[in-house]
Formats: sequence, C-alpha cells, structure tokens
Amino acid sequence: MNDNIIKIPDSEKTLTAGKLFYNWFAANIGIMGFVFGAMIVSYHLSFFQAIIASLVGALSFAIPGWVAMIGQKEGVTTFKLSRAAYGTHGNKIPNAIAWFNMVGWLAVNVITGTLLLVSLFSIINVKKSSVTTAVALVIFGGLVVLSGLLKEDTLAKIQTWLSWIFGILTVLILVLFLLKVKWQEAFSLPSGSWITGVLPAVSIVAAGSGISWSMAAADWGAYVTKKTKPSATFWNTTMGGAVPLFVLMAGGVLLSTIEPSLATTGDPFGVMYSALPTWIGLIYFLVAAGGLIPQCIISFRSARINLATIGINVTQRTSLMIHGAIVLAIPIYVLFISGNFLTNFELFLNFLGICLASWVAIFLCDSVMFRSQGYDVALLENDSKTHFNWRGIISWILATTTGFLFTNNAIWNGPFAHGIFRNNSLGVFVSAIIAIICMLLWKVAVPNKKVA
Repeated sequence: MNDNIIKIPDSEKTLTAGKLFYNWFAANIGIMGFVFGAMIVSYHLSFFQAIIASLVGALSFAIPGWVAMIGQKEGVTTFKLSRAAYGTHGNKIPNAIAWFNMVGWLAVNVITGTLLLVSLFSIINVKKSSVTTAVALVIFGGLVVLSGLLKEDTLAKIQTWLSWIFGILTVLILVLFLLKVKWQEAFSLPSGSWITGVLPAVSIVAAGSGISWSMAAADWGAYVTKKTKPSATFWNTTMGGAVPLFVLMAGGVLLSTIEPSLATTGDPFGVMYSALPTWIGLIYFLVAAGGLIPQCIISFRSARINLATIGINVTQRTSLMIHGAIVLAIPIYVLFISGNFLTNFELFLNFLGICLASWVAIFLCDSVMFRSQGYDVALLENDSKTHFNWRGIISWILATTTGFLFTNNAIWNGPFAHGIFRNNSLGVFVSAIIAIICMLLWKVAVPNKKVA
C-alpha cells in the first residue's frame, strides 16, 4: 500500500481468477439481497418484470469486472489508474470522495453487524444492554480491523471459505422462505411500466452494487497473476458478484408475497426473521451478521489503499490504526450517543454515489478512448507533470452536477427530480450518461496527439 510503488511487483501477484470469483461472491451473498428484491417489487412490477430488473441490475457487476480487468493488465490499483483521467491533483477529489464513501459504508456495516450480533445474543437468552452491545461491537469491529493485518492471498482464502459457509447457510434460509411463498400471488402480480417502473428499479440495484463496488475492483485485479487471462478476470469478477445477488433478489421478489413490508421497513432483518421458524433463529442471525464480514474486508482494504493514493502517506501500522479508530468511533457514536445520526449519514453516502457513477464512467471512457496502447506510467506517478487533466475534471463536474439536479431524498430535492426521476437512483444513470457524452465530445473536439 505504498503510494510510491505504481505497478504491483510480480512477486505480490498471487490471486487467481477463481479467487476473484469467491472474493466477490462472498461480498454479495449477504441476505440484504432479499431486501433489494422486495424493493424491486415495490415499483409495482409483475413477476417477470421484477426478475428482468433483478438480472439487469445484477449484471451491473460488469462494471467492476471491467475495472478489475484494467487493473490486472496494468498491475495498478484503482485510483492510481484514475490519475491518468484526472491528473495527479485533479484525481484527489473523486479519490477522497471514494475513500469517505468506502469508510462510511464500512462503519454502517459494522453498526448493522453489531446489532445483529446483539439479536443473536438474545436468541441464547442474553439480554440486550450497553455491555452486550459493546461486546458485540468489539467482536464484529475487531474481526474487521484484524483483517487489515493479512495479505491479499490470505484474505482471498478467507473469502473462499466464507463463500462456502455462508453460501450454504443462505441457501438453507432461502429454501425455508420458498416453502412459505404464495406462488399464485407472485405470478399474478400485474405488469407495471417498463419506463417508470423497471428502469428506476434497475437504477436502485446498480447504484447499490456494481457502481458502488467499481471503486475497489482494480485493488484486487492488480494482484491477479500475469498468466491469468484478462477475460477470466472480467468474468470471474462479474459473475462472482452477479450470481449470488441475482439469486437473492429473485428470492426477495418471492418473499415480498409473504412479507409485503420488507421493502419499506426500518428493520428488514427482523421482518425476514418473522417469516422463519424459530428453530433457525441462531443460524439466521449468524448468517445475517457473518454475511457482512466479507463486504467489510473488501471495504477496509480498499479504504486503506485509497488513503495512500490521496497522498496521505503513513506506515501500514498507522493506516490500520486510523481506519480502525474511524470504523469503531462512528458505531460508538451511533450505538451509544445518537442513533438519529445514522439515517441522515446513510442518505449522505447514497448522495455520494452520483459522484462515483460519473467518476467510473469517465475512467472507463478515458481507458477506451485514450489508453488503447496501455497506460503511461509517467501519468500515474506522484510527481507527474500532468497535475490536472481538465478533460476528465470538467466532464466530472458537469456530469455530477447534472446528476444532482435529477436526484431527491430527505436532505436534497433536485429541481428536475420529478416524474420518472422521483424517489429512485436514476440520477446516478443521468450522471454516468452525461459523463460519457462529455468524453465523446472531447474525443471529437481534441485530436489524439494533443491529449495527455
């Protein structure tokens, strides 16, 4: 995680395509995928439309697959590659936003995991108290922080085991859900609009999965062995995330027939638990909490890489201490001081998704349009003469601003967030589309010989 090292040494490239698959499979096997499925149905879609939306949304993982493939080809992590598109200084803003977003969601997951462990304690007759909450936080947060001491190959092995363990247990829970599904009700759901229903539903899934994970993809792809085919890196990353997510969302579509409140409740884990037999309670909460750990491992590792890329150069031990303190401090504040902080914090993090959608669109356009012969390492180094690549910076500002104008939530109401754009993540798509248009216009207007 040394920012002065641009290309990962071959001796450190120990990951295979199969390990990538399990890495992303583990991160997406958590039962929150059921909630995504229920959210899709809430857009008043038929069973067929909901399955199509689930499939398309899950395939948004082709974006991290593409980023990971670039990372493998160049042997460079995500936001070091991004310097080519934005310049070494210009890259610091999207890099910092990605770091904050990564650390923020990591803290949210630690909070959720802690509360699930507290619920697990109650199953074994340990009453909820400040002490049990503190113990749960130490256990869950401690496991995440300790993962920072491990090398990539060791983490990949852990993710593989977590994929099998929680994958099998999640399938068991899925089967129990399916036994209670009202199949006739599911198949008789009336069709909704493909424009105002399916498209917004896809945007919700893509924003929360493929687009969000793209900022970490090359952090793993860069460590894939040279002998691995780039296409294998792409497909194993894409399918590793898409397959479990699609299966769980399809289950969530069916689960909504027995728990219609799943998409809107403030306690989705409690609602799902109420649909299960009591004997499965211990396993359920173990899976619910444990399924968050693989996500946290990826986020914790990439957050530390991103901090170094911003230019904050500290030792690995100091970086571990900084991120460990943040990951524990936010949950302590939420769990013991102000629980009301969490809702607005999550809304703010969702808001940052627009910035990341425009960032990854520009990153990929830059790669296709201007890096077909590979990346010039001189553009990626700390002392690069290209401090600001205005092509990427201006495109990012225009695209991000436009995305905000078409977005609304509890803390922001964009002037164009009406009709089809109301109460969904289509602003993320708008941001990405405008970014692509800006890059295409720049490609036409500026000859290749004048481009950095």
